[in-house]
Amino acid sequence: MNVPAIPENHIVVFNDQKIRRVFHNEEWWFSIVDVISVLSSSNNPKRYWSDLKRQLIEKEEFIQLYEKIVQLKLPAADGKKYNTDCANTETVFRVIQSIPSPKAEPFKRWLAKIGYERVQEIEDPELISHRAREIYKAKGYSDAWIEKRMRGIQIRSELTEEWKNRDVGGSKEYAILTAEISKATFGMTPTEYKDLKGLNRENLRDHMTDLELIFSMLGEASTTEIARNKNAQGLDENKKAARAGGNVAGNARKDLERKSGNKIITNQNYLDLTKKITQTKE
Repeated sequence: MNVPAIPENHIVVFNDQKIRRVFHNEEWWFSIVDVISVLSSSNNPKRYWSDLKRQLIEKEEFIQLYEKIVQLKLPAADGKKYNTDCANTETVFRVIQSIPSPKAEPFKRWLAKIGYERVQEIEDPELISHRAREIYKAKGYSDAWIEKRMRGIQIRSELTEEWKNRDVGGSKEYAILTAEISKATFGMTPTEYKDLKGLNRENLRDHMTDLELIFSMLGEASTTEIARNKNAQGLDENKKAARAGGNVAGNARKDLERKSGNKIITNQNYLDLTKKITQTKE
């Protein structure tokens, strides 16, 4: 069984303060500056972290620990992503020990809980799916939409696993292939689709209607099938498979539009449409 993709949740909250995080190497990595902002009374957490690093290196032989801190891209206030010092749960615990703060102990317990939830998910991948369903339900999505969304996550996971086994690189090449599928399915790239819907950092698929999700799934499932049957290897061959898979979904979409008289692609999102339908019935 493939593990479903983890829902996007790049910000967690401790005592009403936001901490950015990113999923990297099968675990969560947290912004150290954000952790310091929560624990210290400093008006300049970046400067605090810079000074603390220097002190740790000088006094506590911090080199070995510092090697476990990596720079990962996290969104900033301006909406852009920048390289940010990040640490996994274990390393954050060690950094916390050097920050005198009455919040340290409750923060450790909170951090341990987040880490424990991830351990649970690794041992039982169904928990990821269960938690995702709960989040979508709380946001107001219908059970029928949630089922499609979860199936779409599974299909996407199968596709990226297939790409991984076919000599396709990391996220950059995945994005190139995903754009090929989207262009063939909907006539636009995911970025253009997000612009149409007026989205910024939001997840595009979380704002798709039922039929948009269905055709997204068809494009990706078709791509997986074609890549397997053609034994596509490398980026160029998988590009051809992606276009072919997207064309399967694109042709089906156009056929439905002709026969139904309705456009599948919309600049609105599922929740907005659902609210309008509910208000009309009332």
